[in-house]
Amino acid sequence: MAFTKLVKNSAYYSRFQTKYKRRRAGKTDYYARKRLITQAKNKYNAPKYRLVVRFTNRDIIMQIVTSEIGGDKVFVAAYSHELRAYGIEHGLTNWSAAYATGLLIARRALHKLGLNETFTGVEEADGEYTLTEAAEEDGETRRPFKAHLDVGLARTSTGARVFGAMKGASDGGILVPHSENRFPGYDMETEELDAETLKKYIVGGHVAEYMETLADDDEERYKSQFQKYLDDDLEADGLEDMYTEAHAAIREDPFKKYESDAPKKSKDEWKAESKKFRQVKKTKAEREETVREKIAELRAQ
Repeated sequence: MAFTKLVKNSAYYSRFQTKYKRRRAGKTDYYARKRLITQAKNKYNAPKYRLVVRFTNRDIIMQIVTSEIGGDKVFVAAYSHELRAYGIEHGLTNWSAAYATGLLIARRALHKLGLNETFTGVEEADGEYTLTEAAEEDGETRRPFKAHLDVGLARTSTGARVFGAMKGASDGGILVPHSENRFPGYDMETEELDAETLKKYIVGGHVAEYMETLADDDEERYKSQFQKYLDDDLEADGLEDMYTEAHAAIREDPFKKYESDAPKKSKDEWKAESKKFRQVKKTKAEREETVREKIAELRAQ
């Protein structure tokens, strides 16, 4: 029997779909996900946790997630908009906010597990590279809560904000396996981490530096770009104290709720707000009237 080559035409490819919808849409890196969720068989169905970090235009979303047959389950979550309760009102998506959100989720997870006294982490951020180690409790060795960093599709270049979130979680007292070579301040030639540079990013020093430069070079742009900072009398020299105080407040009460001074909108007010952006479909009579108005306008011209 002669060999015949199967020709896959356009009709075939129009029906062909890749196996996973999220892979087809480019939303999930399944190569990474498989390695993050696959647990060793000798762990006997013990949960394998991931520290999920995602950035939006206005928020940082952090979750500690475990995968089960029925789907992913979120153990604990923290968001950067919650940092308002701790005095951080502005720059809720920058490197310093990512660190604070990581610290927040770590303290929440340890409080939930009853390990907050056993694993305190780095109480005053110094920028040094440290990993959470086992602790002695009642004469027994207690291993730390462990979670692997899940960056999703984010770029993992040196100094990226995802590593700020990871550093915050690590300093908060949970074990996130990592090395220091992706933190800002790491020198590839000497293979050493400059702790002062990393600390500067943790306490908003890079933002303060930019504010001072902009204030000297272009005052008009400085006022427009940092208007909300100026409205709250927050200047470059006050950023470090703000972040340091926020870190202490997070450790004191990681479940604090933000209470805004502005009155809350009612359900009807939110409905009216959403209708502003909704395009209402015109009736046939309304469409005909629009056409007549345009014709009349053209004749008048």
